[in-house]
Amino acid sequence: MSSETRTCVEKIVRTLGSQPGPLLEILHAVQRELGHVPSDAVPLIAEALNLSRAEVHGVMSFYSHFRSTPPGRCIVQVCRAEACQAMNGDALADAARQRLGIDFGETRADGSASLDEVYCMGNCACAPALVIDGRLHGRCVPADVARLIDAAVNP
Repeated sequence: MSSETRTCVEKIVRTLGSQPGPLLEILHAVQRELGHVPSDAVPLIAEALNLSRAEVHGVMSFYSHFRSTPPGRCIVQVCRAEACQAMNGDALADAARQRLGIDFGETRADGSASLDEVYCMGNCACAPALVIDGRLHGRCVPADVARLIDAAVNP
């Protein structure tokens, strides 16, 4: 772990560690600052909170939001919840996987994009939905995917 990363994680732990139940807040803050929660940060966080590494890792792996590796420059999230599934969400997911050439949880080798599955974006009335770089797109059809992804990945 670089000294900059260590300093960042230690500062976050010092700032948030005294709150009741601070683990989620710390993980969110680290990811917000670094783009992911490096595996080297887990022992630092665990020790500071008097938790085991397994407990910290368990929380990270339970919530799909947390990343242990850096994301691509563009993050594509496809809703996989029931409302989107009922509105042809599988075809939308297939189109995103095909366009990016990767599967859920992966990042392109060139680092240009990551693909994530999300279970409910709260946009059920406009299903199926996807988020590209934080921008929500509703009522998407597979034909929209290539255009939306290309505009974000190759601006």
